[in-house]
Amino acid sequence: MANTIPACYEVSVLNPSRIWQTDNVLKSELPILAFQIVFTVALSRLFFFIYKPLHQPRLISQISVGFLLTPPLLGRYTAIFEFIFPVNGVLNVEVLSHIGLIYYAFLSGLEVNLDTILQVKKKPASIAAAGIIFPMVMAPGLYALHRKFYDNKAANQLEESTSNAYLLWTLVLTVTGFPVVAHTLSELKLLYTGLGKAALTAAMISETYGWILFTLLVPFSINGKIAVYSVLSTILFIVVCIFVLRPIFLRLIDRKTDKEELDDKQSLFVLMGVLACSYITDILGTHGIVGAFVYGLILPHGRFAEFIMSISDDFACGFLAPLFFSGNGMRLMLTSIFYQAHWPLTLLIVLLLCVPKILSTLFATFFFGMRTRDGLALGLLLNTKGAMALIMLNIAWDRAIVSIPTYAVITSAVLLMTVVVSPIINAIYKPRKRFEQNKLKTIQKLRLDAELRIQACVHNTRQATGMISIIESFNATRLSPIHVFALYLTELTGRAVALLAAHMEKPSSQPGVQNLTKSEAELQSIANAFDAFGEAHDAVRLETLNVVSAYATIHEDIHNSANEKRTSLILLPFHKQLSSEGALEVTSVVYKDINQNVMQHAPCSVGIFVDRDFGSIPKMNLRILMPFVGGPDDREALAIAWRMAGHPGIHLSVVRIILFDEATEVDTSIEAEAQGILSTVVDSEKQKELDDEYISSFRLTAVNNDDSITFSEIDAHADEDIPAILNELEKNGCDLYIVGQGNCRNSRVFSNLLKWCDCPELGVIGDILASNDFGSRSSLLVVQQYGYGGMVFGKNLNQVTTNNVGFESLVVKTE
Repeated sequence: MANTIPACYEVSVLNPSRIWQTDNVLKSELPILAFQIVFTVALSRLFFFIYKPLHQPRLISQISVGFLLTPPLLGRYTAIFEFIFPVNGVLNVEVLSHIGLIYYAFLSGLEVNLDTILQVKKKPASIAAAGIIFPMVMAPGLYALHRKFYDNKAANQLEESTSNAYLLWTLVLTVTGFPVVAHTLSELKLLYTGLGKAALTAAMISETYGWILFTLLVPFSINGKIAVYSVLSTILFIVVCIFVLRPIFLRLIDRKTDKEELDDKQSLFVLMGVLACSYITDILGTHGIVGAFVYGLILPHGRFAEFIMSISDDFACGFLAPLFFSGNGMRLMLTSIFYQAHWPLTLLIVLLLCVPKILSTLFATFFFGMRTRDGLALGLLLNTKGAMALIMLNIAWDRAIVSIPTYAVITSAVLLMTVVVSPIINAIYKPRKRFEQNKLKTIQKLRLDAELRIQACVHNTRQATGMISIIESFNATRLSPIHVFALYLTELTGRAVALLAAHMEKPSSQPGVQNLTKSEAELQSIANAFDAFGEAHDAVRLETLNVVSAYATIHEDIHNSANEKRTSLILLPFHKQLSSEGALEVTSVVYKDINQNVMQHAPCSVGIFVDRDFGSIPKMNLRILMPFVGGPDDREALAIAWRMAGHPGIHLSVVRIILFDEATEVDTSIEAEAQGILSTVVDSEKQKELDDEYISSFRLTAVNNDDSITFSEIDAHADEDIPAILNELEKNGCDLYIVGQGNCRNSRVFSNLLKWCDCPELGVIGDILASNDFGSRSSLLVVQQYGYGGMVFGKNLNQVTTNNVGFESLVVKTE
């Protein structure tokens, strides 16, 4: 650049007689480098925490660290800047940051699924192509306007040579940051909606197009006309890698991975290949990241890719890459925009740079018949920039292709495109109150000839087997078919995009299937189990889906998926499973938290299934017992039991527990506290009327016309009567209990018993039946009805949350 000055510093050579002459690195350079890494990483984590409510990607927090050191902020204090980044430490941090960038590109190539790209459908491919062509047409005009509007009499003048600046300016506007898009969708819980899937696929294709354009065009901005030889030689290198080296690597690595012979020493040679390929493409005149990306692209996926990411992700993306991206922030001189006469027009250019990709996506989505709102959201998501755009800007800076003002304008536009996406998308798809709008969200209100939609959530194959057995009992018929959405829940760890890309589709049964990751193999096993169930029953439709999310927020994905699929029931597995000794043992405490979170604000009815080897019992001789106390949950449980009773060979016994005397007392403390917090409290008398009406309908319609259904009543007068009644019922024996969760009961008896419950999500009766001390060998289904809020887990376990203030849902639809 025109105003760049050289920096000089002294180096004391300790070994002047040797070939490798240097200072004492451990004393002079390592402490400085370590401090710079700690400073950058620590501050980027702090900014990430600050930006978390706005759902900003890590890239923004890392750039913010560098921007903090610019002249308008801490950079104005020379002493502070030189203390953090002294002259003699700049070279080392630059080298490490570029190594981190190379490994970042390698991991990006490793996570790209070529099969998804090659088999992509017309719609996402067309949207991605439109998002590239239109910005390429508009970008030169915007650059010309920038040169016209900017006041060249300012202290920082524009670049004199414009051809290379035109090229890089255009390329920056065309690319899409696939990792950033995936992070945004995941944070906003839109990943498993129609919009999310369309955006993720289009973003992956758009980033692939971006890499192709980078490989073909960037060499011309670096080497001029002779770049044609660089491009041809790089294409030859890529062809050799894909068609010669890839088959060799696949056979060798697959064999070692299958035999579990891949150790750290051999992994080191694999990682050294990143630097080798990067060096080759750099020598050829392209850029080192192209070789690293291609190398990651040709390596096998599955267990091997997961292993490589686990050993290199934290080092490359957690420590080294932030050094590079913070450098982009240091170069961002916003003063060059505002310290000139025509700064309002320059700001207008920054805003106009955000428009081309959005307009092109809107046009493409309109052609495919999508709603304007969805098209706008998709355009905003594809307008998100990531590492690719920053790499191009870094090249433009290092090669003095762009001036300080031009760099500030285009970088500001890139950051603006990325920063505003999450807040705007969140505003467009702001959750709206949707209570009591759809009676199909409860099984009790579902018509007899309507399709029953069930969302079954599982964490492993064993739970899938149990879910299939309970769903089979729902008596699917051609008059009343069942549509099952099986959700395999996976925890989001490590490289988010790698997991998301890997789980966009079911694992294919092609060569190399033995090297599937643990989660991919589990997904395939679950999908096979549900597919086999669907093939065996004509009245059952099945879809196996995968949800990859942090366990702390995965319930939001479950809610959104259930809303979009319009399900009437969410089935969840209990957090305990049957051991070989016949007792229930904890599988994972996290599963319990997930179940409680799902129940609190579920968009439909919820059932928790406690499986005591229910699949081993033949459905032609199945005994179901349903203790009925009263309330909406019990009515929903009775509706499910009533539906199951239509299955040939199933015998249903309904026992109504009628409360008398002390058992009928209302817990006024809970009611008084609830009135202060909630808008309504369930009226006991009204609920009793509804219970009587539904029981009468059940007895008239079912009991009197079906010998396989029996009904009886039993009285309860005090606290101790409830366990005693359950013990008496257990003596009669059954294969499955179906009970209501009972969160709407404000009876003093149940509030007292609830204080002693280990699993409040099961309610009082469910907790007793699921207890190992109770000694039951029967499976259990606990039901919570939609429409009366969810149970609040914590201090006041028996209070009720109302739909009017407590539950919000999000519905995203694409056509």
